[in-house]
Amino acid sequence: MKIFIKNMVCNRCIAAVEKIFSDEGLALHSVNLGEVETATEVPAEKMQSIERKLIETGFERIKDSAHQLVDKIKNMIIIKISELDIDENFLLSEFLSSKIYKDYSALSKTFSQNENITLEQFFILHKIEKVKELLLYNEFTLTEIAGKLGYKSVQHLSSQFRNITGFTPTEFKKLKVHQRKTLDSF
Repeated sequence: MKIFIKNMVCNRCIAAVEKIFSDEGLALHSVNLGEVETATEVPAEKMQSIERKLIETGFERIKDSAHQLVDKIKNMIIIKISELDIDENFLLSEFLSSKIYKDYSALSKTFSQNENITLEQFFILHKIEKVKELLLYNEFTLTEIAGKLGYKSVQHLSSQFRNITGFTPTEFKKLKVHQRKTLDSF
């Protein structure tokens, strides 16, 4: 039985969800971002308990197909950005269409209807959050960050960063309080 879960964005999320199911005594085939596959059907009373524990931990069971699709898209974008391997010729539309096997316009429409933000805006916001993270870690130069996240130039990255945050990357690094958003807050 496949169960789809919202707000799973990292390996710690997988571990937390895995623990919830194992605490209920359920055997699992697999746990991936956004989905759990159980070895058997889950009795209704156990499912209610699992759903309550998921909500307490910041997750939520997804019951309809549109929300399942949106969550799958979000997870794919988050993973792609975290890999730090986005070519400057990267096209979000081609990437998603080739992975999900659906027309991008249909994906975009479903996403926008359910999230009140466009796919492109979601992608840009997550890239900016990754830029913030990388700036704070101080591992890469701004030029390297721009290259790893598919920006055509440092100026393009800086312009987009300022439009979203109100600060240049340099100003952001100098702030005493760094305003970052969690990946599941979008």
